[in-house]
Amino acid sequence: MIRLAQKYDVSSILRVMDAARGIMRADGNLTQWANGYPAEQDILADIEQKIGYVLEKDGEIGAYFALMPSPEPAYSKIYDGAWLDDTLPYHVVHRLGSYPHVRGVFRSMLAFSFSADKNIRIDTHRDNRIMQHNLCINGFTYCGIIHLLSGDERLAYQKIMEA
Repeated sequence: MIRLAQKYDVSSILRVMDAARGIMRADGNLTQWANGYPAEQDILADIEQKIGYVLEKDGEIGAYFALMPSPEPAYSKIYDGAWLDDTLPYHVVHRLGSYPHVRGVFRSMLAFSFSADKNIRIDTHRDNRIMQHNLCINGFTYCGIIHLLSGDERLAYQKIMEA
C-alpha cells in the first residue's frame, strides 16, 4: 500500500534512507546521497508539500519516494540530448529508497506514479547502476544530462505512457 507520508513517519523514513544509502555504497555508488542527504528537513518539506509517499508492507514502512509535479527547475536545461517531449506537464520521482529485503518497490512506485501522470521524469547519479537498470527494464528512455541546483550532474530519463 502506498500512502502520503506523515510527520510521525519521519524516523521510519530516515531508517529507510539509511538502508538505501547502504545499498548504494555496497554497489559502488560512493558519492550519491552524501553528507546526510536526504535529511530530516528534506523529508519534512516533502510531507508539508504533500509530495512524500511511503510504501507499507505488512504494516511496516519499507520504502519512501517523493512525487512532485512539474516544473522541476533542474530540468529546464538538458545537455547531450533532449526530453522526449518538453511541452507536456510531467511528474518527477525523487528520493526513492527502500530496504534491501522489500521486493517490488520500483514496480509499485511506477504504477502509483503513472496513475498520477502519464509523463514521468527521473534523474539519477552516474554511479547508481541499480536505478539505471530499473529505469531501462521499465521502458524509460535516457534523454541526456541535467545539473542539479548544486551543480552536480545527473543522468535524465523520461517515460510517457500512451493514453
